[in-house]
Amino acid sequence: MYQEAALLLALLCVSSNNVNIVVAAPIRDGLLPNGNFEKGPKPSQLKGSVVKERSAVPNWDMTGLVEYIKAGQKQDDMVLVVPEGSSAVRLGNEASISQKISVRSGRLYSITFSAARTCAQDERLNISVTHESGVIPIQTLYGSDGWDSYSWAFKAGGPEIEIRIHNPGHEEHPACGPLIDAVAIKALFPPRFSRYNLIKNGKFEEGPYVFPKAKWGVLIPPFIEDENSPLPGWMIESLKAVKYVDKAHFFVPEGHRAIELVGGKESALSQIVRTSLNKFYALTFNVGDARDACEGPMAVEAFAGRSKVMVEYASKGRGGFRRGRLVFKAVSPRTRVTFISTFYHTKSDHSGSLCGPIIDDVRLVAVRTLRG
Repeated sequence: MYQEAALLLALLCVSSNNVNIVVAAPIRDGLLPNGNFEKGPKPSQLKGSVVKERSAVPNWDMTGLVEYIKAGQKQDDMVLVVPEGSSAVRLGNEASISQKISVRSGRLYSITFSAARTCAQDERLNISVTHESGVIPIQTLYGSDGWDSYSWAFKAGGPEIEIRIHNPGHEEHPACGPLIDAVAIKALFPPRFSRYNLIKNGKFEEGPYVFPKAKWGVLIPPFIEDENSPLPGWMIESLKAVKYVDKAHFFVPEGHRAIELVGGKESALSQIVRTSLNKFYALTFNVGDARDACEGPMAVEAFAGRSKVMVEYASKGRGGFRRGRLVFKAVSPRTRVTFISTFYHTKSDHSGSLCGPIIDDVRLVAVRTLRG
């Protein structure tokens, strides 16, 4: 397995002509070195909370106005909360943090990091590796705790990459920028379809790294395409993100992971599958609630080819699900399967956070007739 191979390669040294060459092992799944910023600057490297030297925070390189934030620190009348441990960093205007790591060339990876908006209203973050970049909007709050975790995927173009998180903001207050904490990585293994299920990753078990202590799940940003998606096999074709939830903190109908459609009709989850023209297929899936204070009448619309079905579910916010089914006739060699939430929902905990129905255990099989 990949992790076992990485462990065997760790600290491997090759000695040649009295020169020691250290072969760095590909990084393992989990936090980056000092990914939660618990190792901080020396007092002499700080001016108040502002980091004065680029390499003051171990394992990280920092440019621009970066602040080292401790849990409970106040900004005006607001108490700053840190989700992982006791420390985080804040990125001011045009500030960035970066770290170089060793990976396996050609492998698909997903980055997960936690971020919180502070005083700016329209915040976004640029995340990049050596050869790829993406923009992640963070102005919409999905979690009830003031923090959200975000994911972004890339294919490693070489054995060493540099991960960078950059705040492109231009606020009047130079320190008015997002808090960043708990940066992690995970190697992804794209699943394949089979004759028993034409949907790839239908149970959503393959996806971004989920922090064990994070109660808010992981957001998969909008307009993420199939090739380098942190949710292999799936595309997020919408204005709002979808949320990747785990069994440790949410109700999950099947397995250990599911998807919560948190943006109403602005959250669309899609996959293009191979089909045979004029053949009939049955699409089945679970619709339920994630046991996260999302209550009321829910409905998920599923589209396949020229057909659609609406599956209703009355949520009491305590978990549960029902099975949906759509039998359709393929009208092309490739069929787009799409799920959206009919209604918009907010949590009943008075946080105003967006929520919605969960989707899980998506299956697509060929059938003989329209009735299946």
